[in-house]
Amino acid sequence: MGERGTFQRYGVMNVIRTTAALAGLLCSLSAAHAAQTAAQKPSQSNAPSSAAVASPPPGYVIGYDDQLSIVFWLEKDMSADVIVRPDGKITLPLINDIHALGLTPEQLRIAIQTEAEKFVEDPTVSVIVRAINSRKVYITGAVGKPGPYPLTGPTTVLQLIATAGGLSEWAKAKDIVILRNENGKLTTFRFDYNSVHKHFRQNIELKPGDTVVVPQ
Repeated sequence: MGERGTFQRYGVMNVIRTTAALAGLLCSLSAAHAAQTAAQKPSQSNAPSSAAVASPPPGYVIGYDDQLSIVFWLEKDMSADVIVRPDGKITLPLINDIHALGLTPEQLRIAIQTEAEKFVEDPTVSVIVRAINSRKVYITGAVGKPGPYPLTGPTTVLQLIATAGGLSEWAKAKDIVILRNENGKLTTFRFDYNSVHKHFRQNIELKPGDTVVVPQ
């Protein structure tokens, strides 16, 4: 074979090698893209998410809009993330509707376990509180940001006023009132912002449903 034939043979081999290398590169890129797409695709499972867990305060009972995770051990298809509906119920796979409003997490766990025993043997269930949206206090009137605020922990009147942006220029700081409804009975508490440093007992700890009224 002459010099020209040898050159052509080596040229063909180089083309083959280059083509093979490109094919391998394309396969690698395709596999990487598929893996990335799979990782970004949202899960369709009923299994509870790994969202943050709330720390219920002492005496906590489940309320409207609270977010819960119901976790069944070895029965993942029955597990679910749920929100307490306006009718006070939650819906779970297989079990369907079950009442949750006004129950402690332990009471709800027992109720769910009792219902689950109709479908599976010796169910083990946990109730995890993800977010407490039912415990709110309200502040209205002459403050920076009036409205409802979540009561996620012990909160005094002064702390709520600070959270709401403080008193406005025209607020009647001596005439603030806290309204509390307990068992259908309305109770009022007076709060003098100007003298709270002398009479600190008036800086009461707020309860869910309390309304702080700041007149102007």
